[in-house]
Amino acid sequence: MSMHFDLVDLRLMVRIAEANSMTRGAELSFISLPAASTRIKNLEESIGTKLLYRTSQGVTLTPPGQSFVTHARTVLGQIEHLRGDMQEYASGIKGHVRVFANTTSLGEYLPDVLRHYLRRNPDVNIDLRERLSHDIVRAVTEGQTDIGIVAGLVRTENLETLPYRRDRLVLVVPKGHPLDGYTQVDFADTLELYHIGLHESSAIHAFLRQASDQLHRPIKLRIQLGNFETACRMIESRVGVGILPESAASRHAQTMDISIVPLSDAWSVREMQICVRSMDALPTFARELVELLVDDAQGRLQLD
Repeated sequence: MSMHFDLVDLRLMVRIAEANSMTRGAELSFISLPAASTRIKNLEESIGTKLLYRTSQGVTLTPPGQSFVTHARTVLGQIEHLRGDMQEYASGIKGHVRVFANTTSLGEYLPDVLRHYLRRNPDVNIDLRERLSHDIVRAVTEGQTDIGIVAGLVRTENLETLPYRRDRLVLVVPKGHPLDGYTQVDFADTLELYHIGLHESSAIHAFLRQASDQLHRPIKLRIQLGNFETACRMIESRVGVGILPESAASRHAQTMDISIVPLSDAWSVREMQICVRSMDALPTFARELVELLVDDAQGRLQLD
C-alpha cells in the first residue's frame, strides 16, 4: 500500500480534530471547504480506512483518525523544533537541549545546575518543560525531548537511564495543627482537610489527583498556587495543609512556622531517574548536561 502525507494534510487533520468541524478546520487551514473535503477523502483512500465520523453535528475522529492526529502532532512539533533550531543556528546559537522534568526536580534541583551549565555554554539554549513522568518517558521515546527526569514506577526499559535523586512527598501543616508531631499519616486521612495545591498544569497536582481518584475521593482544594514557597506561606497562615516535596518543605520550615509529617503511602517515596534514548547519540553539549546533573546529585559538582 502506497501512502502519501504532506504537511497540509497533517495540519488540516489536527485543526479539524481540535474544532470538531470540517468547516472550521478548513478555515483555520486557510483552504476552502471543498478542497479540505477532497484532501481528507484522498487521505482516507491512501490509508485505506475512514479517519472521520461525519454527522449533522460535525465530525469526530475514528480510532485510526485518533492515531493519525497523535502522530501528526508529533511530526508537526518536531518540525517546529527543527525550524527553531535552524533559526538559532543562523543567529549564532550552536546547540539546543530539550529537557522535560517532574515538578520536584524542576523546582528544587535543576535551577542551579542549569544556571551553571548555561554560563559554561553561552552558545547553547535550553527548552525546559514540566511534565508527568509517563508523559516524559513517551516524549523521550518519540524524540520530542532529549533528556527526561522522571520519578516513581514508570516503564523505561526502551531507554537508557541513570539514577538521579530520591523524591519524597510529605504532608506540610502549620505549627500547632492537630497532625503536628505525628510520626506519619495516610494520604487518605488528609482528604478530610482543606489542601493548598499547586497549579493544575503541575506534575505534582496531576499525580496527587490520580492518587485521590484511586481512593474514589476528591482533594478539597482551597487554593492553587504557582510555587512551593507561596504554598508554604499559605499553610503557615492556616489556610490549609499541603503535599509537597520534602526538600522544599524542609528548606522553608527553617524560616516559617510549618511542620512536616511523613506520608505512610509507599508511593510517597520515589526514585528519580534521568532518561535518554541513548547517551552515545546525544550531542556533546547535551551529554555534558546529563553528566553535570549526575555529578550534582552525587555531590561532586561545585556550583558557581
